Amino acid sequence: MSEYFHSVVLDEKKCNGCTNCMRRCPTEAIRVRNKKAVIIKDRCIDCGECIRVCPYHAQNSTTDDLSKLKEFKYNIAIPAMPLYGQFSVDTDMSKVYKGIEGLGFDYVFDEAIAADILTEVIKSLIKDNTFQKPMISSLCPAIVRLIQVRFPSLIDNIIKVESPMEIAARMAKKDVMEKYNLKSKDIGIFYLTQCPAKVTSIKKPIGIKKSILDGAISVKEIYGDIVKNAKSVVKKKQFKKASPQGIGWARVGGQSYAIGVENYIAVDGIENVINVLEEIELGKLDNLDYFEGLACTGGCVGGPLNVENPFIAKSRIRKLSESTEKSSNYSKEYVDDLYNSGIINWTEKIEPKGIMTLDSDIQKAIEKIEQIKSIVGELPGLDCGSCGAPTCNALAEDIVRGYGKIEDCIFKLKEIINEK
Repeated sequence: MSEYFHSVVLDEKKCNGCTNCMRRCPTEAIRVRNKKAVIIKDRCIDCGECIRVCPYHAQNSTTDDLSKLKEFKYNIAIPAMPLYGQFSVDTDMSKVYKGIEGLGFDYVFDEAIAADILTEVIKSLIKDNTFQKPMISSLCPAIVRLIQVRFPSLIDNIIKVESPMEIAARMAKKDVMEKYNLKSKDIGIFYLTQCPAKVTSIKKPIGIKKSILDGAISVKEIYGDIVKNAKSVVKKKQFKKASPQGIGWARVGGQSYAIGVENYIAVDGIENVINVLEEIELGKLDNLDYFEGLACTGGCVGGPLNVENPFIAKSRIRKLSESTEKSSNYSKEYVDDLYNSGIINWTEKIEPKGIMTLDSDIQKAIEKIEQIKSIVGELPGLDCGSCGAPTCNALAEDIVRGYGKIEDCIFKLKEIINEK
């Protein structure tokens, strides 16, 4: 397997080893060693939970900056759907998009337009009883990677369609190439992102060999300049925007609301998603049609690279998505043509990502599993985190892998000292 790019990075100078990130990591990808957090790359899914909970801002996401636009003759911006929630409901988004152009972009394409397309596609797929139920949304890349790492038996339940981000980029590039007779290499496409997992999806995608996007720019980094540019807009330009239902994909439950499916569960917050995925894996929710799981609180509006309070942003998106305006008017023929063209589907099979591979030799791996069980039996089972691992089981695994020792547990250390 090729090396896995990670958007989430740690600034050791800011880290004081407080264990907040270690305790909240859903895949046990963080340890605290020598009073500093350490990210185990094979386990990390770039969900950004550590960025959100770190009180010292030691965790961050690697994104691109606007200087990269100089590498291309023509630049396209794909604003993330949650951008609507970063402004008051009565804001003229055409002015906001004009403000984005002012950053150096030649063209702005609303990601939520692709959500409108996907709404129609998923409606048809849900009606097709040949797919394994419940069908799991592929919108959140952190959840897709979580399933790959912790719930590989559910990989076949994931809807094999690309995210609105990727589809919007493909549609925008096709439009520009045809309109201006430009070559693909001359066009740069950048996602204005709310989420480190989206950055990873661009740099190291799953489901496709290579992303059509050239980079991702943090909303947090450019928000001030967008607002400043939007305020100075004199001559307004009308941009094509999505339907209210497409915009609604930015909040938890928005997909299901747009699709019109009734037998669904929509869950936000990665710990809550894990709890429901466990139920699905046990076969307790086989009668469910659709599962919409989003890693961030509130949905994509809760992404750590946004600027607005996620609850306020979620409320704004809800008001916009439940507008009385008509929904998207894309014909079935148009959507079918896009689907059949391959612009929407995954092209690569997702393989389980075995983070628990202890040894390439099966017999040795079994022996190490027994060692882990034996060590866990010696540990107190308090999962206190004092050893620098999130649980006693994680410490036992670290010991067997050679990354820790039994004395890391303060309770075992006291026993050893008392015995001397």
